[in-house]
Amino acid sequence: MAASFANGAMNRSGKVEPLPEEFDPKEIVSPMALESDAGAVEECVETRREIVLGRNVHTMCYTIKEPEVDDDVTGEREGYMASVLARYRKSLIERTKHHLGYPYNLDFEYGALSQLQHFSINNLGDPFIESNYGVHSRQFEVGVLDWFARLWELEKNEYWGYITNCGTEGNLHGILVGREVFPEGILYASRESHYSIYKAARMYRMECVKVGTLISGEIDCADFERKLLLNKEKPAIVNVNIGTTVKGAVDDLDMVIETLEKSGFRGRFYIHCDGALFGLMMPFVKRAPKVTFKKPIDSVSVSGHKFVGCPMPCGVQITRLKNINALSSNVEYLASRDATIMGSRNGHAPIFLWYTLNRKGYRGFQKEVQKCLRNAHYLKDRLIEAGISAMLNELSSTVVLERPKDEEFVRRWQLACEGNIAHVVVMPNVTIDKLDDFLNELVQWRTRWYGDGVGEPPCIAADIGPDNCCCAEHKKS
Repeated sequence: MAASFANGAMNRSGKVEPLPEEFDPKEIVSPMALESDAGAVEECVETRREIVLGRNVHTMCYTIKEPEVDDDVTGEREGYMASVLARYRKSLIERTKHHLGYPYNLDFEYGALSQLQHFSINNLGDPFIESNYGVHSRQFEVGVLDWFARLWELEKNEYWGYITNCGTEGNLHGILVGREVFPEGILYASRESHYSIYKAARMYRMECVKVGTLISGEIDCADFERKLLLNKEKPAIVNVNIGTTVKGAVDDLDMVIETLEKSGFRGRFYIHCDGALFGLMMPFVKRAPKVTFKKPIDSVSVSGHKFVGCPMPCGVQITRLKNINALSSNVEYLASRDATIMGSRNGHAPIFLWYTLNRKGYRGFQKEVQKCLRNAHYLKDRLIEAGISAMLNELSSTVVLERPKDEEFVRRWQLACEGNIAHVVVMPNVTIDKLDDFLNELVQWRTRWYGDGVGEPPCIAADIGPDNCCCAEHKKS
């Protein structure tokens, strides 16, 4: 019965009926409606969508309807819910076709794991200490952690880690460990660091210094040194980006370490590496600087739902075992210890990660990394050929381009935007055909935006550098 629900409504005889006309998946992606001050519903037509706290979510939702007394007899409730879910599934298929701006690998097949969905699997407490709770997946979790510890060259008896619920949790944990190691430490992060780093600073009431960046998005070590020297009396807790959110820039880890030591911080710094996306890609890029615990770093986090391709948000956090005692505490009713951010953790996530790592292995990931980098260069070159400003960092698969003028186009392709720029993150599921569809549509839309002397594309040299800008002024130079 559950399988039948996926494709249509179930009638009382158990047969699947076609979806009614009102369940049109296109409605899901129609322009958002906003409630005006007068209470009327109006279409959102502004060029950039307004974000209104407490109102935007209610522009479209599936309401909960209380069951009627005889619902268990008629089965109409099940038919209604099956129809809604089928409609939602169609919308997911449509949105997956036009998904380019966010770093999620949508290419995965986990049919073999469907047999486990009937179990509530919860990984409570320390992954390395058995608790009284028996419905867990710690054996898979530790296997995944061992794999990543080998990748980052940290011995089994020297690391501690766990499978997090997302990349942000990995960052929160890494910064928290740094704060516990150096309670008086100052947090340093580049201005292009993920917002979760600054969230950590607020949560832990830490003094935070924002460091400038280069045009590429990498941390500016000259500015970093200047700011370190202003606070020489306090230890440094440093966030190093292994791929920034918007430009995919990789901070020079070796230069960061050299700057710290040159500035007199030897033995008085903690480095957390935020590798949400590129932390798993970097080891397979030949020219990339190495992220390894053989260097004086203290923690690394990656997201499991990004490059790996896990169907639920999750991540991996690894730190040095010697650092974790400051966080760890006994939990008697679990018969275990805990040093995680969250108490309960998704026990299914480690199994999905374990399954993928076994299927692909190091060689499989290496092939996917090469494919992503190759396709990213293809996209960047095609954009430049079409006269569209674009930039691609050498070690990245994130292509930065001018922000499309029409917000409808942005929403259609689910582009992530910031100021005058947008980006496309080329993941393993992004094919050349998909990139060609995007390019062809973008060129057609730009003809409407800028054709027949209507206007000119914006200059984004300040964001991506004059060499990458194709505006009228920089085309001539």
